[in-house]
Amino acid sequence: MRVSLAGLAARHPASRAGAAPALQPLALEIAAGEQVAVIGPSGAGKTTLLAALACALRPAAGSLALDGVDPWSLPTRALQRLRGRLFLAPQAPPLPPRQRVVTAVLAGRLPRQSLAASLRSLIHPTGVDEAADALARFDLGNKLWERVDRLSGGERQRVGLARALVSGASLWLVDEPLSSLDPSRATLAIDTLTASARERGATLVTTLHQVDVATRFPRVIGLRDGALQFDLPAAAVTAARLAELYAQHEDELTGPAPVAELPAAPATAPMYCR
Repeated sequence: MRVSLAGLAARHPASRAGAAPALQPLALEIAAGEQVAVIGPSGAGKTTLLAALACALRPAAGSLALDGVDPWSLPTRALQRLRGRLFLAPQAPPLPPRQRVVTAVLAGRLPRQSLAASLRSLIHPTGVDEAADALARFDLGNKLWERVDRLSGGERQRVGLARALVSGASLWLVDEPLSSLDPSRATLAIDTLTASARERGATLVTTLHQVDVATRFPRVIGLRDGALQFDLPAAAVTAARLAELYAQHEDELTGPAPVAELPAAPATAPMYCR
């Protein structure tokens, strides 16, 4: 899917009425099938950008075009069909704790299914082999019939990513996909995500905290305080540019300490979804 932003500004969904846009007017062109990493310190507008691209936020100014179409000019049903071609993976995937992993993965297909098909799949999942293959690619092949509340935080995050592989979407928008993963699983997750997007011809836009991972993408976009600081090939993202982007946020530039995946909570512990 081709993405065009013309002076797009957007407000964070939690912002107060009248608050300044979290994302300042931004002009971007992303080609169909391109893979882009978005970096920047906390509060840069990265998550707001993904929400705007996912048509979850109406622009506060400017316009968005997906394959040349302004989503917000479409009738409601046409907008819903277009959203079925978009996949948004939040940093903390909203997985019902008592749900089976197979059902959680197959939920990635819901925007493209009828209500009747969706309800049938809750009782008798269809596409189990597809879900199993997606999980195996994220090293979760043995978790197909587990309950979500038996998974560790990192496993839940990878289940959220596995949804992309079954979604059939042509634009993948992934927010901080490595935040709960240890270094080895982070490498597997990002390699699987990028390879799967290429295989399917999907456009991939992901926000990342890990600058060393971001610079493995062909193109890197730097945001700060809601404004575009640079839009460059990875080879042109120098240490000096990164130092300027993360000035006064140097602790974020060095990245978080390596994460050790915590074990799943006991079955009796309450689980909360965001």
